Amino acid sequence: MKQNILIKDIEVTIVETENGTFLSLTDMAKAYSGKDFVNNWMRLKSTFDFLGTWELLNNPNFNFVEFDEVRKDAGSNTFTFSPKQWRERLNGIGIVSRSGRYDSGVFAHEEWALEFASWLDPVFKVYFLKEFKRLKTEESVRLKEKIQWSVRRELSKVNYYIQTDAIQKNIVPNFNLPLKSQGIIYASEADLLNKVVFDMTASEWRDQNVDKKGNIRDSASDIQLTILSNLESHNAELIKQGLLQEERIEILERIAQEQLEVLFEKKQKEVFKQLKKNKSIE
Repeated sequence: MKQNILIKDIEVTIVETENGTFLSLTDMAKAYSGKDFVNNWMRLKSTFDFLGTWELLNNPNFNFVEFDEVRKDAGSNTFTFSPKQWRERLNGIGIVSRSGRYDSGVFAHEEWALEFASWLDPVFKVYFLKEFKRLKTEESVRLKEKIQWSVRRELSKVNYYIQTDAIQKNIVPNFNLPLKSQGIIYASEADLLNKVVFDMTASEWRDQNVDKKGNIRDSASDIQLTILSNLESHNAELIKQGLLQEERIEILERIAQEQLEVLFEKKQKEVFKQLKKNKSIE
């Protein structure tokens, strides 16, 4: 995954790799018109010690014996060491040179990038920290929402079995249908809840979303999934009481409306709380 952040009017590319989040040092150096800034930074003894220690702590395959030999010359006037040499000679993982139409240049792990920003300019480092912290906060919120959605989706699947069990025991016996045709009854009950929660049936959703994968419930919001899961349990109990669909739908619509109001209010409070938190970060 690739994205960009803006640091002091400089657009810096970020890529996610198997070794973590990497930022473009090439982009960062553009703020100072420094074509050779990365190589100049890497040739410093203090930088070399930092990078070697980082690799030692994070890379079990790092060639520390070779590093120790190279380190003897670090910081001298004649010493040079490139990102390519770091990877090929030392088997390092903290930096990489990428070539491509949209993301070419030297990329380094986020902790390396922070050190590079500090070397470039302490003021640039402050802007870097602020913007990167904002980015990570947003990613954390998105990840939390994704996990919550997955949990609710699984819960709705579990509660669906509670509903199908009630259908099997209380509705199916009332119809003299062969086994292969009984699916119509289950689909009808599923669409009863689809109409209440999504205001459309599964087939109507497919007709309107021919380019989307999955089904109507895979595209549901977290609030819709919560209500759907709750209604499946309610519907199962109403089925056991012998209520017909037209009787149950009125009850389920009322429950759905009540829960929607409560959950929507709760969601608004969460959004407001997050906005206040982001404001304090700025």
